[in-house]
Amino acid sequence: MIEIDIPDFNALRLEHLVLDYNGTLACDGKMIPGTVERLNRLTEQLDIHILTADTFGSVKEQLAGVSCKLSITPAEFQAIAKMNYVNRLGPASTVCIGNGRIDRLMFKKAALSIAVIQTEGTATEAMLAADIISTDINAALDLLTNPLRLKATLRS
Repeated sequence: MIEIDIPDFNALRLEHLVLDYNGTLACDGKMIPGTVERLNRLTEQLDIHILTADTFGSVKEQLAGVSCKLSITPAEFQAIAKMNYVNRLGPASTVCIGNGRIDRLMFKKAALSIAVIQTEGTATEAMLAADIISTDINAALDLLTNPLRLKATLRS
């Protein structure tokens, strides 16, 4: 669990990390360098959940060696499926990271949401629904392993 009190934001008690795959953890179906190591470090504090339609059919191979729960969702109604997934986990204890328009609904539900801007770009609706915008997935994951960075970003 990651616990941090952020003045004028929230007292975060995070147990789950929900991640989009393509555009967030991967580019063109291949994991972005540095993410596997960071995810494995975070498994000591958070349950890792990866949600994807697996557009490139490579997610299982790419996630070999990562301790996570993988959910392959149907391509249609993904935004609702992701939101429902977060609801089942418990939004108050969930942090989400993504980049696409389909991530906006889970962003609005989660206790903390981080949009990443990478090669695939980021949907404006996702950015507007996120609590934090990060320049890449590794920087976003590092926020979670260094929670004082979250405090510095979110406090008023």
